[in-house]
Amino acid sequence: MDLRAELLKSIWYAFTALDVEKSGKVSKSQLKVLSHNLYTVLGIPHDPVALEEHFRDDDDGPVSSQGYMPYLNKYILDKVEEGAFVKENFDELCWTLTAKKNYKPDRNGNSIISHQDAFKLWCLFNFLSEDKYPLVMVSDEVEYLLKKICTAMNVELNSCELDEYLSQEPQGQGGLTVWQFLDLVNSGRFLRGIEQEAVSMAVEEVYQEVIQDVLKQARNPHGYLWKKGQLRRNWSERWFTLKPSVLSYYVSEERKEKKGSITLDKHCCVEVLPDRDGKRCMFCVKTSSRTYEMSASDTRQRQEWTLAIQMAIRLQAEGKKSLHKDLKQKRREQREQRDQRKAAKEEETQRLKELQEEKERKLQELELLKEAQRQAEMLLQEEEQRRKQQHEEMQKTLEIQLREAEQARASMQAEMVLKEAEAERQRQRILELEEMQERLQEALQQEVKARQDEESVRYAQARLLAEEEEKLKQLMKLKEEQEEYIIKTQREKQVLKQEMENKNKCLEEAQKQLEEVRVNRQRADQDVMVAQRKLRQASTNVKHWNVQMNRLMHPIEPGDKRMNVSAGGFAGYQPLLSQRDSSLK
Repeated sequence: MDLRAELLKSIWYAFTALDVEKSGKVSKSQLKVLSHNLYTVLGIPHDPVALEEHFRDDDDGPVSSQGYMPYLNKYILDKVEEGAFVKENFDELCWTLTAKKNYKPDRNGNSIISHQDAFKLWCLFNFLSEDKYPLVMVSDEVEYLLKKICTAMNVELNSCELDEYLSQEPQGQGGLTVWQFLDLVNSGRFLRGIEQEAVSMAVEEVYQEVIQDVLKQARNPHGYLWKKGQLRRNWSERWFTLKPSVLSYYVSEERKEKKGSITLDKHCCVEVLPDRDGKRCMFCVKTSSRTYEMSASDTRQRQEWTLAIQMAIRLQAEGKKSLHKDLKQKRREQREQRDQRKAAKEEETQRLKELQEEKERKLQELELLKEAQRQAEMLLQEEEQRRKQQHEEMQKTLEIQLREAEQARASMQAEMVLKEAEAERQRQRILELEEMQERLQEALQQEVKARQDEESVRYAQARLLAEEEEKLKQLMKLKEEQEEYIIKTQREKQVLKQEMENKNKCLEEAQKQLEEVRVNRQRADQDVMVAQRKLRQASTNVKHWNVQMNRLMHPIEPGDKRMNVSAGGFAGYQPLLSQRDSSLK
């Protein structure tokens, strides 16, 4: 199990704990707080910009686990470095969130385990659970964990009672959930008569061994080891703890003051030493740089320590970081092989059953075929007898028909003679009818020709009438257009006449203004300037009228009289214009 998978299991519990409505979604504010806490316990630099951007308030509502996973992977899990944080603190954060909602110990104080023990069992459950969600622990792993705890207390687990309990307990997804497991331990069904302190010590020992990869440590105060110093070469009593990669030693079993550690690799070895210097049960650990000498309290303890150290060195040589991860994988492979064998056995049994059913079915079909064969033989015999009877009856019928046919032949010969005479008479009648038909056809052809001539004459007459009617329509249309054009011309003539009258009036007014300008010109220069401006304005107006007059003088048909009038009117304006120009000079 890699680090990401271990972290995801704990985070899954925290996420489901925040899902109060059990809808599979959590509000963005809660996920923001959870992400901030994960940053802290995992030792990742905070990224408030990404946090606020991803969980900004909008109308999308709560976020599902699938919607949270991209952010979790990109900004948190991808940045986690093994050894850069304390995993126990991370597990405690997730446990605190999920236990508040889901863990319900006995309120009367009759629980077998404490809250801290429940946390450690929760961590053990996560480690041993299957790698699929929702997380469950199969019955084999439940039995394995309970046996480890009972062995630590020197108590034998009642496997039969456990199997009975597991068979009665409803299991979802093929195993127990962590809350069912904690209820099982808290029920005291398998830990009767054992004090809570002993249970706590056993849970702590199993937790140290499985979660923190402690392969070996002393179980009691009398289990200290003596270690020989390097410089002063004196012997000191130390509390040793063995992990796959390091053998650490402390001043006491509280492990508060660490005195040193021995790094183990595949080049290390452990050897048993003879007794000397007043020390017994001696052994040493040889590394590439130094040899560490130690002394155990008895031979059994020395053997346990040497075997444990040899196991740690072997794990390093095999490139394995955790003994229990390897053991868990092996147990899982064994379960898979067992399930495969069981499935193969069930498949073989099912196949044998199907073969037996197939054999019985074929026997039944064989009996049915034999019965059908007997019935077919009986039907064949009946059919043969019926065919013989039909053949005899048919032969009799044919003899009777043959006699009737001979009689009919004789009568038909007599009739043939009569028919030949009748046919001769019919041939003569046919010749007469053919001759009559030829005469009728000639008469019919003449009649058809006469009708065709009549039709051609009628067609020519109809065509002439149509042409005459079309010309009449064109004539009427031309007459209507001429009348409309005359009316339109009269209207235009009246409009032009009215415009000429208006222009004459305007011209008379302009002449009056010109006279006034001549009189006022003598009065003052200023009045002259005003008069000149008025004259220029009047000149502009006259030019505009000339443009309009030239436009109106274009030929219009019919309109000879109108053109004369227009020309005369224009000629009348010429003396006025010449007079105005001379006065201006």
